[in-house]
Amino acid sequence: MPTDKLYAALKKFWGHEEFRQMQLEILQMVCSGRDTLSLMPTGAGKSLLYQLPTLVREDGFCVVVTPLIALMKDQVDKLRAKGISAIAVHSGLTNEQIDAALDNCVYGDVRFLYVAPERLTSEMFRLRLPRMNPTLLAVDEAHCISQWGYDFRPSYLRIAEIRALIPQTPVLALTASATDEVVEDIMTQLKMVGGQVMRSSFERPNLSYSVRKVEDKNEQLMRIIANVPGAGIVYVHTREGVEQVAGWLVEKGIPATHYHGGMQAAERTLRQEEWSNGKKPIMVATNAFGMGIDKADVRFVVHWSMPDSVETYYQETGRAGRDGKKSYAVLLTSPDDRKRAANRFSVDYPSLETIKQTYELIFNYLQIPIGEGADYSFDFNVYDFSHRNGLYTWTALNAIRVLQSNGYLTLTDENDHPARVMFCVSRDDLYRLRIEREDLDHFLRTLMRMYNGIFTEFRPVSEEALATMSGYTVERVRDIFKILWQLRVIRYIPARRTPLIYFPADRLPVEDIFIAPQTYKIRKELASRRLEQMFAYSEQGAECRSAWLRRYFGENDPQPCGVCDVCLTQRKNGKNALVPETILGLVRTNEFTVKQLISNFTVEPSEVIEVLDELIAKGRISIAPTGIIRAL
Repeated sequence: MPTDKLYAALKKFWGHEEFRQMQLEILQMVCSGRDTLSLMPTGAGKSLLYQLPTLVREDGFCVVVTPLIALMKDQVDKLRAKGISAIAVHSGLTNEQIDAALDNCVYGDVRFLYVAPERLTSEMFRLRLPRMNPTLLAVDEAHCISQWGYDFRPSYLRIAEIRALIPQTPVLALTASATDEVVEDIMTQLKMVGGQVMRSSFERPNLSYSVRKVEDKNEQLMRIIANVPGAGIVYVHTREGVEQVAGWLVEKGIPATHYHGGMQAAERTLRQEEWSNGKKPIMVATNAFGMGIDKADVRFVVHWSMPDSVETYYQETGRAGRDGKKSYAVLLTSPDDRKRAANRFSVDYPSLETIKQTYELIFNYLQIPIGEGADYSFDFNVYDFSHRNGLYTWTALNAIRVLQSNGYLTLTDENDHPARVMFCVSRDDLYRLRIEREDLDHFLRTLMRMYNGIFTEFRPVSEEALATMSGYTVERVRDIFKILWQLRVIRYIPARRTPLIYFPADRLPVEDIFIAPQTYKIRKELASRRLEQMFAYSEQGAECRSAWLRRYFGENDPQPCGVCDVCLTQRKNGKNALVPETILGLVRTNEFTVKQLISNFTVEPSEVIEVLDELIAKGRISIAPTGIIRAL
């Protein structure tokens, strides 16, 4: 693909003159038709990597697999705003809507199909996919396919099966955080034979990382807010903690708001808008807040609670400073963090008996008998479910997470649901009403013309489309629906936003639910290792924070950032930073050659060599034939 065509498309559709770091190299690889795995940090422009190669081809059509319905809708809206035809298929749609959407992909002029991974198994999708003749298969959040990753989703394993249906279509896998082990697993699971791994640097030069070891986290948080003007996010692990921290800030006169999954959808939307428009610049939230945030001027991200993994921490801190200006990522730690984490970890991994019991309670709650439920989606409020069944919400959520990772169900993120309407009077009665109420006649004729079968079943209806066709406002359409409902002419379910739970198979007897004990044990051990790595990051004070993170994600010889707390301390102390314990702390946690170790300090290389010689003479380190320094 000529480079000038790529630049022309960039200018036409995005209005940019230049590509970001690594984008052009990755685009050229994708346009050459090779399988490609792209590792780029959050906010680095990953969607462009599959959108642009599709748009530069006249016959370009891209299937995008992504698990996040909210982001799916956001991408579709942005493409349509550019005049580009795009469709999303997920478990929040009816079978009729999915059927029509897939037909449009076969016979229409659609350029992008976004599909949730759980829909890949459906017969209607698999039969149509080869006829769509996609030129590219993009897999977003590709780390979800790896059992060694922090967000494994079994539905992703079906992607290899659909590749067999379109063997000539190259795949582009995208992730913002993956270790070498996960990268290798992604390549294997996606059957990327001869595929190319393209790594963008995980360095954020404008982001200053620091760890503050304190007794009182609230007071330290107040100091950060006072010294760093602008918008910020404070992550707290629990809903109760979010409310306590936010309440404390408000009492101190700080314009703060808060956000967590237990709040009503309308309230969450209001709070996010207050934060986005600067009315309340400090957002205290659980990790439910973050996906789809498009605010470029976040000046700081503070973690009040210890994150579960380095991957999670890196993604969440990446929401600061997307405009390229100086920003801060601060992790607050206290002496009781390990005890808190241990208690949290026991809740995160409920017993197998609790998991099976939760499976049974979910179906009872939804009144689905054994042998039914396959391929159906249901509104699901986990907080109401937990309350009715006497379960601790966090236990229920984690049991659901395990059931999801074993393929028994999928709990989607919050989703828009259209209004649903069904007539509950005969056609003759309706005709008499139209004569008696001339003010309703035009609307009723429009409704019947647009939606067939509305006398026999609930039909999803678009209030916006009805407004356009009838000439009324959306508010007037809703008012008329309420009048018809009060007259007992229709049954009416207003549009709403709720999470959905989707079942890929029929309900099983609880004794047939199988979660391999050894696999569960391994995943628990992996989670423990990831948490321990997070503690290692927080407790070490010898290596540059940014370099430590980049090394974790597989970068070789990352250079010190010069702006984190460790780099600033070393610069301030000069040679005093090179006490033997500093060197020992580094070589105990990472492998270094002498040259690599020297690159971690801003002092003269001779000063590092002097300390190394001292440690060798005392028998505290040795240098292997390979050049690697070992602590003894």
